Amino acid sequence: MMLDGRIAIITGAGAGLGRAHARYLAGQGAKVVVNDLSQATAEAVADEIVAEGGQAMGVAASVTDEAAVAAMVEHVLGVWGRVDILVNNAGILRDKTFAKMSMDDFRLVVDVHLMGAAICCKAVWEPMREQRHGRIVMTTSSSGLYGNFGQANYGAAKMALVGLMQTLAIEGEKYGVRVNCLAPTAATQMTEGVLSAESLEQLDPALVSPGLLALVQDDAPSRVILCAGAGHFARASVTLSEGCFVGAGPHAGEAVIRRLDEVCDRRGEIVPDYGFMQAERELANAGLQLPVMAVTR
Repeated sequence: MMLDGRIAIITGAGAGLGRAHARYLAGQGAKVVVNDLSQATAEAVADEIVAEGGQAMGVAASVTDEAAVAAMVEHVLGVWGRVDILVNNAGILRDKTFAKMSMDDFRLVVDVHLMGAAICCKAVWEPMREQRHGRIVMTTSSSGLYGNFGQANYGAAKMALVGLMQTLAIEGEKYGVRVNCLAPTAATQMTEGVLSAESLEQLDPALVSPGLLALVQDDAPSRVILCAGAGHFARASVTLSEGCFVGAGPHAGEAVIRRLDEVCDRRGEIVPDYGFMQAERELANAGLQLPVMAVTR
């Protein structure tokens, strides 16, 4: 019961991966808030958890509705006194090639995945900072990390969540708020028609949720991108190659082209601790030092 006494909000938990997360975390002792667009669907999952001996409540709210999300968090704080865990799982697909995709479909997917996660994070941010404990998980995807045909909108939103995770983890560190990403592969309504029937049988959403536990428990890491599916787990990282110094001058562009293999050589690459590490190294190679104000801003 690693999460005994912890309060967890899971968005999009009425079915599929979110439902599996809710039931798994409840089995680990957490009191679970099952969020979904449908009150009946949310309550049905909450009832399943209660029937299994856990504690849960169902709350209907769209993650894109700031007022509804704020009301949900206030309700949870009023009933259970705190929020320890937020799992941003809600999402939709509107797959088409970019040539055929409307900007409305692009905005809609970004709005649900990225803005929905940001709205939910904002609603729990102050309570987590005040209690000096919080665990937030963004649901990213290999479609965002590496690209996927027909998913420009989804991939853009999912990679943006990695950037949100990186910054919130830095800002939340001194308050005990740890932020990570989970990149799941699971058979859900969102993957029907994308993968073969045989593959879907191996991708039970319940096989992803143990990875979620690692990201929300008391000794959880921060800034980890955990890939999970079919019982397999791996870590993805955004890296920076060692590169090379070319300098200025009228032929700098040609020099970059000539040395592009060296620029892209992955030997000696690093995972930066913060974004300004790039500027620090670039200026160091140019014989300068980054001003302290720029580093700490």
